[in-house]
Amino acid sequence: MKAKTAGRSLGRQFGWLWAAYAASTFGTWLAFDALPLIAILVLHAGSTEVSLLAAAGLTVGAAVAVPLGPWVEFRRKRPVMMAMDLTRFAALISIPAAFALGHLTFVQLLVVSAVVAAADITFNAAGGACLKALVRPEDLLAANGRFESTTWTATVLGPPLGGAAIGLFGPVMTVVADAVSYLLSAAGIRAIGGREPRPVRTEAPRLRAGDLLVGWRYILNHPALRPVFFSTILFNGLLMATSPLLAVLMLGPLGFAPWQYGLAFAVPCVGGLIGSRLARPLVARFGQHRVLFTAGALRACWLVGLALVRPGVAGLVIVMAVELGLITCCGVFNPVLATYRLERTATDRVARTLSAWSATGKAATAAMTALWGLLAAVTGPRTAIAIAGLLILATPFLLPRHDDAPHPGENGAGAARDTPQLATES
Repeated sequence: MKAKTAGRSLGRQFGWLWAAYAASTFGTWLAFDALPLIAILVLHAGSTEVSLLAAAGLTVGAAVAVPLGPWVEFRRKRPVMMAMDLTRFAALISIPAAFALGHLTFVQLLVVSAVVAAADITFNAAGGACLKALVRPEDLLAANGRFESTTWTATVLGPPLGGAAIGLFGPVMTVVADAVSYLLSAAGIRAIGGREPRPVRTEAPRLRAGDLLVGWRYILNHPALRPVFFSTILFNGLLMATSPLLAVLMLGPLGFAPWQYGLAFAVPCVGGLIGSRLARPLVARFGQHRVLFTAGALRACWLVGLALVRPGVAGLVIVMAVELGLITCCGVFNPVLATYRLERTATDRVARTLSAWSATGKAATAAMTALWGLLAAVTGPRTAIAIAGLLILATPFLLPRHDDAPHPGENGAGAARDTPQLATES
């Protein structure tokens, strides 16, 4: 299996990493919003409970993942990634087991959500370092573009297939598929082969409190990463805070079936596939920073349109049109951001910085999701979505207008050696 870009092979090892990513990503999108859907359809949860499910899982997961960043930094990355895949499999497979025995509870959904969130952060931190070690610096954008294309391909195919599976077999069957996908991912990572050297730790081996803050210090001290960090955290938090509210609105008062809900988000994801394919030629023509800023500004213009959703075909068209515009912009932005961050992160700080970035994102998303759940209880889901859509318009103003900062990742030395690094997820 050869992964190629511009006539150059990205190598067999990257091919297996890509295959592992594809397996778990397809499983995740087949089980699109599986836990909220189970909460709504099986446990009859409302807006506040669904928002709590999303918020609590992210909060606990982020807190658990914080000390794992320094731990991951100085260990071989592939064993860590396989361990996280197996952890996610065990957590998810407990849901259909409990459902079959008649013991599924909302508390169990909360616990599973937290375990999966912590494992996600840890896996992504190790995965970012693994990717940087497997491919040449000039191929990072191509590699991230392939991951992004895979994500959007899975997003196109997964939700409608998952919605059909829910209609035929019930909501927990997609969780089984998601769990199995992590076993396939672990097998793919194991197949990478070759000898992975153990990272050399120049510091004391004992975990110190300062180690937990290294990633945040690096981000906050970096003139290029800091504004992108705040813009991305705010954008993702506001966007994700509206997801459970839109699910409740569409599956509840507006009367959409699960397959229609899945279809409304699957079809526009073609835009993400297109955007990820456009990222490399756009960067080649206009430059990395200009593409990052423009795509980051354009992606903020769409969310407010979801407040206009209505019943019937017209409502589906509105959701699809809004999502198409938003996802196309994100398809361009995400691989450029992933490359931008990796290039500006010292090699020996990647896992800690990526953990800090991801943990902060999940914690912020959890806080905003909980807040928007309370807001929706007072104002209604539609008004809460509209408010998020208006606030997200401020996120482009946080992006850097110019990129004059050094790229510490090019030579493995950080601009600020006591702070650092990055991730493949936005």
